[in-house]
Amino acid sequence: MPVLSLIANPADPELDVALVAKVVAKTGGELNWQNHGIACEIFEPTAPDALEIAREILSGRAVDANLLPSEGRRKLLLVADMDSTMIEQECIDELAAALDLKPQVAEITERAMRGELDFAEALDTRVALLRGLENKVIEEVRREAITLAPGGRALVQTMKAYGAYTSLVSGGFTFFADYFARRIGFDEAIANVLEFDGDRLTGTVAKPIVDKNTKRERLLALVEERGLDTSQTIAVGDGANDLDMIGVAGFGVALHAKPAVAEAAGIRIDHGDLTALLYLQGYAEDEFVR
Repeated sequence: MPVLSLIANPADPELDVALVAKVVAKTGGELNWQNHGIACEIFEPTAPDALEIAREILSGRAVDANLLPSEGRRKLLLVADMDSTMIEQECIDELAAALDLKPQVAEITERAMRGELDFAEALDTRVALLRGLENKVIEEVRREAITLAPGGRALVQTMKAYGAYTSLVSGGFTFFADYFARRIGFDEAIANVLEFDGDRLTGTVAKPIVDKNTKRERLLALVEERGLDTSQTIAVGDGANDLDMIGVAGFGVALHAKPAVAEAAGIRIDHGDLTALLYLQGYAEDEFVR
């Protein structure tokens, strides 16, 4: 039995009653509001092309539409990317800004996230440019330049409250991942390790690096360790190096992703925040743990 999910950004709720009524009139099905103005689900839409109809009606509005199976929606494992997913920035770009190299590094980052460059080579190239950066400056960047993505803590805390395990697996750096994983509430964090000579970066990263294979393999390893099926997992990311884990997860979500990534993912959230992943799983707002 399919479910048509409609989700707006809580910061700019555009999912009004009249708009939803237009969708239901064209798709059929039974409407259930999860959070008025922000999220609803339509059970058993009768139109064979319900998703396309909904997206056409919603065109020009900041509302995401996805078609999901109704069975097994609540997942027991979350694997999430960090940069531009659980936090709003790319950490390596902000480190480069401290050396007045942000435009140069950000261009490489953007191309790597679109899948145009080999991730490992792009990482080595960018980290080499950070050579000599002091530890105290990195701490300052972490404290002053990085912000949590809206809805992330609610996502993690709610899933944990309902029995899920949560893993942050990042192609970024442990210096940031360990810190923000604790703040958000993740059960674990895995990321690349920047190498230091005293209190300054050497311009190298410890090998092997955390890449797309690591993300996929960690998801599958956790499935095995916890006696789950891949259908009981949800993975979220925004870049090309997230596609492998998104592809094997029960719900693979591209969040505010690069166009090619959003196109390849089974589920896309272009407008909503991270609480969208709870609505996708069938949670109502009054079930959220904040």
